[in-house]
Amino acid sequence: MRIGVIGTGRIGALHAHVLSRHSEVGSLVVTDTDQDRAQEIGQRLGATVAPGVNEVFNWGVDAVVITASTSAHSDLIRRAARYGLPAFCEKPIALDLWSTLEAIADVEAAGTVLQMGFQRRFDAAHAAAREAVWSGRLGRLHTVRALTAEPAPPPAGQLALSGGLYRDVLIHDFDTLRWVTGREVSEVYAAGSAAGPAMFRDAGEVDTAAVVLTLDDGTLATVTGTRLNGSGYDQRMELAGELDQVVVGLDERTPFFSAGPGGPSAAEKPWTGFLERFAPAYQAELYTFLDVVRGARPNPCDGRQALEALRIAEACELSRRERRPVHLGEIPDGPR
Repeated sequence: MRIGVIGTGRIGALHAHVLSRHSEVGSLVVTDTDQDRAQEIGQRLGATVAPGVNEVFNWGVDAVVITASTSAHSDLIRRAARYGLPAFCEKPIALDLWSTLEAIADVEAAGTVLQMGFQRRFDAAHAAAREAVWSGRLGRLHTVRALTAEPAPPPAGQLALSGGLYRDVLIHDFDTLRWVTGREVSEVYAAGSAAGPAMFRDAGEVDTAAVVLTLDDGTLATVTGTRLNGSGYDQRMELAGELDQVVVGLDERTPFFSAGPGGPSAAEKPWTGFLERFAPAYQAELYTFLDVVRGARPNPCDGRQALEALRIAEACELSRRERRPVHLGEIPDGPR
């Protein structure tokens, strides 16, 4: 296969490296608005460097991997659909619902593949937790607790373009909550704090957030997050049922220590970020995409899945802004 990679920043470079090692990938075509960066990746991986996006689409690729800036995702997805090309795209499709819906409509009209990059679905621990829920081992699920804590914020210029903590970071927790439990979110109540660095207040964003979510079967969930977790990258999920409970993300690199005797001491080498923590999952999702392109398996995470996670994030933003519970029925899921 000949795969086009659009965007060679941090995540794009990782994806290009993973693809270059797969036996089914005969060649890569890479491009970036920063041509020096694209040239560096091309030289390192032996990939063809295209001067722009048009050339990627016109040079006979079999599929595209979209890792450009978020603002470009929707347009690139729609272009891939017009060219009849399968596309893998990092989340989100867009930062607003209408652009998201338009892109999904184009993909569905063209009958092409769009696989979204929610890599936690390919993490072995999350998959094991899902099996524990679906097999009945936990009994009736009553409580879910999830958190994502990043060690440092992005640069101030990127913060304003990120979509905020709910859309950029906690959207992974919202997707995983749906995927692991098999339930839909019916209502959210969200709060946020910008008591940290002034850059968050200047951007109209929050540095720390907490959400209480009610699932459609009455299960209660909490999702918390921050961009100021100086001890390291922390992502955990706890699922408690009437028979048992399971934890994701608890290992020797979890960046915390026990205040009581007999508990774990501080991690000697805490996780530094999501790319390190989920490296095997990133590989697994791309290898799965190649299987989907070959027709060897169905799409495990399409645009509709991304839409539902975004709707939860939108509900959280509305709840925080208006200081009230928001029912998911208030958030559109179709054309105006």
